[in-house]
Amino acid sequence: YEIEFTERSEVPTAVVRQVVAIPEIAAFLGGAFGEVMAAVSAAGCFPVGPPFARYDMTQVPKESAPETFAVEAGFPVNAPIAPSGRVEASALPAGPVAVTVHAGSYADVSAAYEAIEARIAEAGLVPTGAPWEAYLDDPTTVPVPHTEVVWPCGKPPV
Repeated sequence: YEIEFTERSEVPTAVVRQVVAIPEIAAFLGGAFGEVMAAVSAAGCFPVGPPFARYDMTQVPKESAPETFAVEAGFPVNAPIAPSGRVEASALPAGPVAVTVHAGSYADVSAAYEAIEARIAEAGLVPTGAPWEAYLDDPTTVPVPHTEVVWPCGKPPV
């Protein structure tokens, strides 16, 4: 994997949050993306990037890990939205990140996370927040989908 270190600006998002078992992630994402798009449209807003999912293991009870993830799924949007049903406003954070693109099955995307985690450590940095993945292609229209994996990182605390 080619891994780039860069800075990102904060981006408002509209999301659905849920703790999800690994086998249920794909179904959750599909439903969450539909809910978010409906709420974003109703609010008069629009997406400004591809759908994403952020995975936060720190929000999962220890007895259920590693079989579940706290997932935040949605879209970056042009403006913050008011809560609507399960959809709420959030943001992708500003700051330094490590980024790579995985080409292939979603089932194999963990290799991209492992590569980024290793490269962050090699650079003398530490993860500073939950990673996310942006789905750059519609897997029903391309044979090899591309997934951007982004992991906030920075200098270790002194």
